[in-house]
Amino acid sequence: MVKLKELVEFLDDYLAIGDVNDKSWNGLQIEGKEEVKKILFSVDACMETFKRAADEKADMIIVHHGHFWNIMDPSLKGWTKERVKFLLDNNISLYACHLPLDRHKEIGHNAELIKLLGGEITDEFYEIDGKNIGWVGKLKKHLSIKEVEDILKSKLDAKCKVLHFGEEFIKTVAVCSGGGGYPGFFEALSKKDKIDLYLTGDSIDVYQVTKDSKFNVIFAGHYATETLGIKALAKVAEEKFEVKTVFGNIPTGL
Repeated sequence: MVKLKELVEFLDDYLAIGDVNDKSWNGLQIEGKEEVKKILFSVDACMETFKRAADEKADMIIVHHGHFWNIMDPSLKGWTKERVKFLLDNNISLYACHLPLDRHKEIGHNAELIKLLGGEITDEFYEIDGKNIGWVGKLKKHLSIKEVEDILKSKLDAKCKVLHFGEEFIKTVAVCSGGGGYPGFFEALSKKDKIDLYLTGDSIDVYQVTKDSKFNVIFAGHYATETLGIKALAKVAEEKFEVKTVFGNIPTGL
């Protein structure tokens, strides 16, 4: 068991939530019980996640995609009211960590994806307001495009869209989980030394650009590429504090 205030202070510092500009209101979004015994970790703040937490008798929810964003109307009405009301009625806290979890060098989504492929981080990749969000990794063992796809399918249950127009074997990979947008990533790639593969989540329309530039891209799904960091953060919380954790797997198919 840990005090909510102590846990939040640790997370804010460990994730460095103030180091990057973000459209997410990172940190504690809804305050619940003063003491936390069990935490549900999940990708998305949504009613299905909230009800799963209530069923699990969790005192707190930690998600990648929170409820409050600075690009949304902050009014609590309709479905937004129902979400907040459910958490307040059940006295469950909600904590969000968006870009800070994408970019974390130890347990972030992108760092974990590189580890999954048997690689090590060698460089920063894809900046937002002067702060890198992704990473470049060098693989210890060179993998074919098919081998990379098979790893992502088996370990993440990912449905991959593969644009294979570059080298057959992958030595270096640039990773930006979730919605690593175009044309930003091609500009970022052009500033780096030789990269054999770009790995991201969303399947955006870059077919002809990828083909003409003779490059490799794998879209492994927004949800699937943003599960690893959440799971890794759960392990950190378990080791640091006397809390139970559970992963709420609620895939979107996207």
